[in-house]
Amino acid sequence: MIVYHYDAFTHVQNQGNPAGVVFDADDLDESTMLQIARQVGFNETVFVQSSSVATVRLRYFTPGHEINLCGHATMAAIYGLRTRGYLNPVPEITIETKAGILPVALMVESSDLLTIRMQQSEPQFVPFEGDKERLMHAIGLSLEDLDLRYPIVYGSTGTWTLLIPIRTLSAFGNMRPESSQFPVLLTEMPRASIHPFGLETAHPESMMHARHFSSPYSGTIEDPVTGTASGVMGAYYMTYIQPGLERLSFQVEQGHELLRDGRVQVDVRRTGQGMSVHVSGNAVFVKELSVVL
Repeated sequence: MIVYHYDAFTHVQNQGNPAGVVFDADDLDESTMLQIARQVGFNETVFVQSSSVATVRLRYFTPGHEINLCGHATMAAIYGLRTRGYLNPVPEITIETKAGILPVALMVESSDLLTIRMQQSEPQFVPFEGDKERLMHAIGLSLEDLDLRYPIVYGSTGTWTLLIPIRTLSAFGNMRPESSQFPVLLTEMPRASIHPFGLETAHPESMMHARHFSSPYSGTIEDPVTGTASGVMGAYYMTYIQPGLERLSFQVEQGHELLRDGRVQVDVRRTGQGMSVHVSGNAVFVKELSVVL
């Protein structure tokens, strides 16, 4: 079995977030897809299948389990489909996911640069009612590092994560996650990941900085650059930081502490029903991986 390694939210190899992509995966059952994801070992491997309701169906697996939606793996899959000739040169497609049927726009900026813009699910938030001090210790920090102006909440635009506002940029370098503690501390959603973020950034063109610590059930420790969590950060900003905004367009930086610098463009606007959230990014092919089943 050939798995194609792409790096997403970057156009530079070995930066951004690695994803495995398996094309023509209609004949693979769930246990086989999980076995492949475990052998590949990336935070996510995505399997491309045919769909009767969308352009393609995408299924996303960590080494531990299937998840509903993954931003960086979507970038990798769509980039691979387009550059390998699976997709007609159209400006928009749809993807069938367990988070719903979502539109994806493809913008060709040059002969070798393709920007992919994907819509995410309607934002949802649930308050965190647990022990804040123990939570901060579980990521290697103290209560002094918490930005008390804003709440700790679970957020989702397709996949649930716990959003923790951090006061200073320097605190991100001190984080040491003890992920085995997460399920006990996250009493409302024991299987959620943890996503610390802050408003101090390393690059002036970025507005938010983040890290992303995986649920221990996923079989990984940290996700270098996270699309779904970046999207929900935009919805968080318009809900808790500047609730009067009608639109927001900004860049998230992530991966610095892992030496895998990546950027995610986030666009949010209010609608009659709630919020429309999009994330955009690039991808680059790295190499083929051989998996023995």
